[in-house]
Amino acid sequence: MNQIGYFRFFVLMLIAAAVASLPFLLWQLRDVIVLAFGAILLATLLWLVAEPFQRWTGSNAAALVISGLVIIGVLGAMGWIFGSQIGSQLSDVMSRVEQAQGQIRTTLQGTDFGRFLLSHISEGSTSIASIVSQFFKVGVSVIAGALVLVFSAIYLAAQPQLYRYGVVLLFPQHLHGQTRTTLDDVARALRLWLIGQLIQMAIIGMLSFIAVWLIGLPSPVALGFIAAVTEFVPYIGPVIAAIPAILVAFTQSPMTALWTVLAYIVIHQLEGHLVTPLLQRWFVTIPPALMLLGIATIALVFGPVGIIFAGPMVAVAFVLVKKLWVRDTMHERTEMPGR
Repeated sequence: MNQIGYFRFFVLMLIAAAVASLPFLLWQLRDVIVLAFGAILLATLLWLVAEPFQRWTGSNAAALVISGLVIIGVLGAMGWIFGSQIGSQLSDVMSRVEQAQGQIRTTLQGTDFGRFLLSHISEGSTSIASIVSQFFKVGVSVIAGALVLVFSAIYLAAQPQLYRYGVVLLFPQHLHGQTRTTLDDVARALRLWLIGQLIQMAIIGMLSFIAVWLIGLPSPVALGFIAAVTEFVPYIGPVIAAIPAILVAFTQSPMTALWTVLAYIVIHQLEGHLVTPLLQRWFVTIPPALMLLGIATIALVFGPVGIIFAGPMVAVAFVLVKKLWVRDTMHERTEMPGR
């Protein structure tokens, strides 16, 4: 074998080693992948807000600057108006959750079956309050990389064509056209999913606030805020949001807790049978079983932080399967979001 043959063999071995180590590398970089996806989602939000201003100013840069200022202004105004109230109410909710847990334990100790259950719970088991608070502490690990996420999102939003072109170059030339249309379909689906989810979060948060206020629970703003935030994770988030509300209600009376359970059931029945179907006429439609299995898979691979972005990740995967497999490979007719 001549020198050229040895060189080609060496290059092929390097490529084979790189391909073989790719799964391990992706596993080690899974937190970076989640961070990158968060940056893409934030860049999508920036462009979503910037679109009306882009038509008005005629400049992408000016529209993005205005978009960033608008988002910061809205968050700042919400923090100024509701910040201290939500903070104090969240603290009150957590203290009441701990109190409710103690009351439940005392109630269980008064029955044989309750004592049987308590005897099988280890002393070091996680408390209900810590489970609820842990969901919100997930955001702390995201905030740790907030600077990278925000600046990455700014660069992505400022020069989307540059990064789109870079992704296209990763594929053979005969696939460049298909790669471009796939990226366009994914971007469109992500945008539509984000719009639909923001609307749904606002509706569920407001309905939850009204419900717990009418029932007479303390800290209705905080409970409504929890419901709105957790709604970002489809199907699983609403269940998490109901736990602190029910436990807070239990500190008042079992009947109040029952009314709270019924209220949350009604809210999410309205969501499933009215709000979601109406929104899905214009936005991304994903079968519930696929969404739940997708969230479980993403949580297993990426951990708790991945759950935050599980919804849009599943939406992107769903569109990729429809585009690349169902339509382009199997040549079946299927509708793409936004078309």
